[in-house]
Amino acid sequence: MDKTILVPYDFSIASEYGVKYAIDFATSRPGMNLRFCLISDKEDPVRFKKGKKQIADQLSKAFRGTLSWTQLIPGSVNGLLEKCKEDKVDMVIMGTSGSTQEDANTKTAEMVLKAKFPVLVVPAETVEDFKLSRIALVLGHNEIDDPNLIHTLLEVSRRFNASVTVLTIAGESENFGYTEEEERNEHLLEYYLESFYSHHVYIKNKDVVEGIFEYIETHNIDMVAILPNNHVKKGTPSEGRLTQILAQQSKTPLLAIEH
Repeated sequence: MDKTILVPYDFSIASEYGVKYAIDFATSRPGMNLRFCLISDKEDPVRFKKGKKQIADQLSKAFRGTLSWTQLIPGSVNGLLEKCKEDKVDMVIMGTSGSTQEDANTKTAEMVLKAKFPVLVVPAETVEDFKLSRIALVLGHNEIDDPNLIHTLLEVSRRFNASVTVLTIAGESENFGYTEEEERNEHLLEYYLESFYSHHVYIKNKDVVEGIFEYIETHNIDMVAILPNNHVKKGTPSEGRLTQILAQQSKTPLLAIEH
């Protein structure tokens, strides 16, 4: 099935990381339409032409997808969301400079929380050599209310032959791994992720973010996946605090799957 991936490019260094990652992500994999969205505060044909050439020059002969262009003037999160809706985008890949301040609200984090489609966030610290063989899916105690969300993760795993480890962090006093919801999640993951599902890791740490980042670093994880709880269909949606922090602070690419 053909996939349209929109890649915002505002000529910043952070957005250049998103462009490079998107090209590596799509290269040698047919059925990918990379749609680059050139963003500026005002119309600038010369700058746009230069930007297009800079991006097109990065494509190798191995690139088997299609390339298209659009623009957004002026740039805004809501404008980008509307552009995605108009172009029937399946996924967004965007670079970010991030922020270490927990109370910050970056445009990338805002995009992730508002989007109703997968957003792959690429930190500026991402290593130059593209690799995607190990994925960690961060999962809480709540039951996954839409199995189709796992299909997005399966598609990524299948394209790159990547294994998926499910990671659950809980406080010292919490019991986990024994509830009916977690048992249903386990069966769901085994069924939908097929042979790409590796195992489920439970870690005790009162600081969930710290636990996630420690696991990523010590296990050479190439991508973190999360199902944002601010869009849940069952139960009460959260404010998406964990998703926001990961989108701003992760040094590993983050795939936020609409939930």
